Amino acid sequence: MNIPVSLFLKKLETGFLLWADVLDPLLLLKSADEIRRTRLFIENSAKTLSEPIKNDQTKQAFLLSLSSVHPDTGKIIPVVFRPPAFLPMCLPLVIVSSLQSQVKKNFLCQFAFHMYTTGFALLNGNGTTKAEEYLVEQKQIFYGLGAVSYAACIGALPLIFMNRYKLKSPLTQLVVQKLLPAPLISLMSAFTVVVVRSPEFENGIEVMDKNGTVIGVSQKAGQKAVKETALSRAVLFGTTSFVPPVLMHFVERAKFRRTPQSLASMRMLAIMTVLVGMLPVSLSMFPQCGEIKREDLEPELLSSTEETELFYNRGI
Repeated sequence: MNIPVSLFLKKLETGFLLWADVLDPLLLLKSADEIRRTRLFIENSAKTLSEPIKNDQTKQAFLLSLSSVHPDTGKIIPVVFRPPAFLPMCLPLVIVSSLQSQVKKNFLCQFAFHMYTTGFALLNGNGTTKAEEYLVEQKQIFYGLGAVSYAACIGALPLIFMNRYKLKSPLTQLVVQKLLPAPLISLMSAFTVVVVRSPEFENGIEVMDKNGTVIGVSQKAGQKAVKETALSRAVLFGTTSFVPPVLMHFVERAKFRRTPQSLASMRMLAIMTVLVGMLPVSLSMFPQCGEIKREDLEPELLSSTEETELFYNRGI
């Protein structure tokens, strides 16, 4: 396991402000050669660094590595699946999905949305599952496609139901168009994360002590990593789907002049504002360098260390 980045997270202030910096889209413009040089610099610094990062140059190098390099494999993540690309890629898909009232278009928009978020979860998950690598990748891709198709069908189900039975009452439209989308997209976002990262809790992931020494492979750590990531994804898209319709409900009831075009613009602005604010919040809900108590590990791992806390890469 390449430990510098995953353990280096313990040496930097974590939280909302950190992820706000990591999500800077300008980091996507850095070349692969610059990222590799930064990675080497980080690895050399990690060998001697014992205090939190204070040097600005070191901090900027770390942010570039965190935003571009997988902490387990050390490989450069494809541009469109790096954390800074998550917002630019998801925002138009979320907006278009929320505006589509036709079943086929709504299904296709949701399929594209879940396809991207599932690919993001796959490429940014833990990379230390202990099984035949080719078989794991094949299984994840197969399960991922099934999960994406299922999630898109469930997302379009309210519109299918409303159109099939010609339910046009104001109450039905309120439930289908404003109340149901939030819990459905929240559950399906968590579902796709769990499915595509299932090898992590089936085969286990590596856990380390504070010095970066790998203690063993733990299924319980894998379960914890996947559970926390799925919960953060559910909170992100559940909030993004719930808050804008509530705000628009009050706007539509307000007594001032408005046009369909202005309402659509305000709806898009509300979605963008909530998603921009919630993305670093969801990423900072749980630390990327996860911690697990020694007593929570499998019995066979307890004899391998006397450390009370062990660490693993949660993924994002």
